[in-house]
Amino acid sequence: MTKIDTQDKLRDLYGEPMGLAVAKCLSKLDPHCKHFIELAPFAVISSADAKGDADVSPRGDGPGFIKVIDDNTIVMPDRPGNNRIDTLSNIIENPKVGMLFFVPGVNETLRLNGIAEISTDADLLGLFADTPRAPIAVVKVTVEEVFLHCAKSLMRSKLWDVNAQIERKTLPTLGKMVKDQTAADIPVGTQEEVDKYFAQSIAERG
Repeated sequence: MTKIDTQDKLRDLYGEPMGLAVAKCLSKLDPHCKHFIELAPFAVISSADAKGDADVSPRGDGPGFIKVIDDNTIVMPDRPGNNRIDTLSNIIENPKVGMLFFVPGVNETLRLNGIAEISTDADLLGLFADTPRAPIAVVKVTVEEVFLHCAKSLMRSKLWDVNAQIERKTLPTLGKMVKDQTAADIPVGTQEEVDKYFAQSIAERG
């Protein structure tokens, strides 16, 4: 296999982007982008540290859990979790992030790139006062570019197709998989007890 290791080689292979793919990229949130974010109960955020080591993290809650402040700003809550804080640690070293928003049943997605900061500002935390689990901090993102992404990947994957869902028993429980991978901080007991431990842990962290 020939390694593609320069921009010129890459463009020779793929050609130039289609005009619409470039034109649809916006520098701020328009009404359609805002509406999409307000409907999205799930998003992923990508980040990297100062060395370029990358991470991607799923985030979810009720529709609109990520708040639109204005044309250039969104705010995402960071609620209590397992305290790995990979995304937050990366933002301290390198504030550039990418985000992908999903709306159940909609095959299009929304892509957003921007500059993030971590804040404990009382007014920003107050945006989530009506939620059962208050955030410890928020991630405030200043939008640099945002655009709608076509439906091809979700259509091909049949992500929302109920007939494409696997039987849950096809995959072992989280407790089983993690117990096989590491015994750290997992109580010794039957598989049923381990599964109960994980379910309780998740429920307590909300």
